[in-house]
Amino acid sequence: MRVLGIETSCDETSAAIVKDGRDILSNVVSSSIKFHAKYGGVIPEIASRMQLETITQVVDSAVEEAGIKLKDIGLVSVTAGPGLPGSLLVGTSFAKAIAFSLGAPLLAVDHIYAHIYASALDRKPIQLPFIALIVSGGHTSLFLVKDFDNIKTLGATQDDACGEAFDKIAKLLGLGYPGGPLIEQLAKKGNPKKIKFRCSGTHGQLDFSFSGIKTAVLYRVKAEKTLSRQTVCDIAASFQEAVTDTLVEKSLLACRMKKINRLVIGGGVAANSYLREKFSLHAQSRKVSLHFPSRQLCMDNAAMVAGLGFQLFKRGHKSELDF
Repeated sequence: MRVLGIETSCDETSAAIVKDGRDILSNVVSSSIKFHAKYGGVIPEIASRMQLETITQVVDSAVEEAGIKLKDIGLVSVTAGPGLPGSLLVGTSFAKAIAFSLGAPLLAVDHIYAHIYASALDRKPIQLPFIALIVSGGHTSLFLVKDFDNIKTLGATQDDACGEAFDKIAKLLGLGYPGGPLIEQLAKKGNPKKIKFRCSGTHGQLDFSFSGIKTAVLYRVKAEKTLSRQTVCDIAASFQEAVTDTLVEKSLLACRMKKINRLVIGGGVAANSYLREKFSLHAQSRKVSLHFPSRQLCMDNAAMVAGLGFQLFKRGHKSELDF
C-alpha cells in the first residue's frame, strides 16, 4: 500500500509517499525557519501562513517524486497533534480534502508517536516491545512501546523540553536560533568538564527537568565579566554534557526497570552527534540495542507520519472526516 503522509505541526510543511510502512518513495520538506530566526523562535501566524501557501506544491512534489499518480494512494495519514493549532488545521484540512476526493481511508496520527516510528523506516523492523526516548524542541518523553497502537508514557519533562533548553542557552550566549546546532558546534571547541552543571532532580525517576540548568547557565554568564570565545565554548560543552548525561542515564534506567534491551531515540535533538556518541558508548556497555533514525528523519517529516499511519491502519484503526 502507498500511503500519503502530511505533516504540518510546527514550522515545516512536509508530504511523503511511503510504501508498506517502510520504503520511502518520497519525502519533501519545506521549512519556514528562516522567517522565524530573527524572532528567536517560531511565530505561529507566520508558520501557518507559509504552510497554507506551500502545501499544494509540497504534496504535488511528493507524488511526482514517488513516480505515482494521486489515484494510486491507498491511505492518507496526517498529523493531528500535538502542535500549533493553525498549522495543524492547514494539514488536516488538506488531508481530509484529498481523502474525500479519492474515496481513500484517512488516519489522524500523533506527532510524537510518529517520531518513535521514524527509526523503523528504510531498515529492518525493530523487535517489540522497546523503550523510546523522544527529544525535540517541544517534547522530552520516555515511552514503553508494546505495539504501535499500545504506547505508554513512562516519563516526561516537567518544564522546558530539551530542544527548548538548547535554544534558550543559545540565546543567553548570543548565538542565534535555532540553538541546538550552534551549541553543538561550539561545544566541539570547549571543555565539557570545565563547569559542573547538572539537571534538576525530579519526583519521578523517569521525568526530566531542564529549567534548573538553564538558570545555572544564566548565573554563570552573569558572573563572567567578559565572555571570551573560549568561555562560551566551555559553557556550551559543559551544558551539552550535563543534558546528555541525564538523557542517557534515565533512558537506560527505563530499560533496566522494564527489563527491555531495545532503545529507540527520536526527535530533532537526536541528530546531535555528541548525544549519539554518548548513547552508543553507554548502550553498548549495558548490552542495549540502540536505534536512531537517519539525521534527516530526526526532524519533522511526513515519512514517519505515513509509516505510522500504515501500521495503525493495518491494525484496524481509521479516522472519520470530522475528527
